[in-house]
Amino acid sequence: MHLLNTLYVTTPESYLRLDNDTLRVLLGEETRLRVPLHHLQAVVCFGHIALSVPLMHRLADEGIALVLLDANGRFKARLEGATSGNVLLRQAQHRKTDDQAFTLELARHIVAGKLKNQRQLLLRAAREAKQADDAQALDRAAKDLAASVRAVPAAASLDALRGVEGEGARTYFAALPHVVRADVRAAFAPEGRSRRPPRDRMNALLSFLYAMWMNDCRSACEAAGLDPQVGYLHVLRPGRAALALDLMEEFRALADRLALTLVNRAQLDADDFDLREGGAVLLREEARKAVVVAYQERKQETLTHPLLAQPVPLGLVPLVQARLLARHLRGETPAYTPFSTK
Repeated sequence: MHLLNTLYVTTPESYLRLDNDTLRVLLGEETRLRVPLHHLQAVVCFGHIALSVPLMHRLADEGIALVLLDANGRFKARLEGATSGNVLLRQAQHRKTDDQAFTLELARHIVAGKLKNQRQLLLRAAREAKQADDAQALDRAAKDLAASVRAVPAAASLDALRGVEGEGARTYFAALPHVVRADVRAAFAPEGRSRRPPRDRMNALLSFLYAMWMNDCRSACEAAGLDPQVGYLHVLRPGRAALALDLMEEFRALADRLALTLVNRAQLDADDFDLREGGAVLLREEARKAVVVAYQERKQETLTHPLLAQPVPLGLVPLVQARLLARHLRGETPAYTPFSTK
């Protein structure tokens, strides 16, 4: 798949070789794709993909990044030639953190994207609700989230913006029980958002899904040549992947939607969780495996990216967004556009 001057190779056992000034992708003896090298800025390979040494040399010579991820999207390695744009990109990224106006504006886009996607989840749930009182509660919460979105541009500081985000989060999590099926609501309705450790079954499930999204977003930052530690909305702390957390905000509603689907379709039940002394709740081993399978299946689903107007597997969207963010940090685009779930 060729997006944003990046070739994503996801078919296992593919072989990439150099063919004059063209990259050729083969599966067995069959040529699946040819891409002129001058069209590429990066080649991203998932899982067991083979490449010829002459191709790797040529990519390095042309300044085309080669990114290796495992089959689950975890970052493994990045190969670049001696004259890499990676250093300049990270330098621009680091410098932008000292630009308060830039930082605040980017953080506003991140928060607005998160709130809009959460609102879309509630609106969809309201349309599908079987009980009138659930539909009314969800509609009311969606209106409150719309008010939070309208408040984002007026936030004059990062602290004020985080306050808007926090108020939106309280509204959103207070409404989520109305999305849980009525007959399992007692076991799965979340009591707000809790973490380290999660205090109820839904929060345990959400924390597990968020961790997988976080890994994918960190890998996406690495693949795009960004420093995952240096973010804009999240406070910088040693060992904290602040930029990956920034990028993940727009995907939280997708994790929430999958969690609710697993519960409402009875793919998980109350017995799939361990309730520990002290109040911590954890997924059991077999349930973790089931959630991982469901997550990987969801990542294979194709949707139309709202900005690119191209079909993209959901699992590639963090990589696309990281490259869009890199373009903004380089000054190639006037604003960063978060992914929309509409």
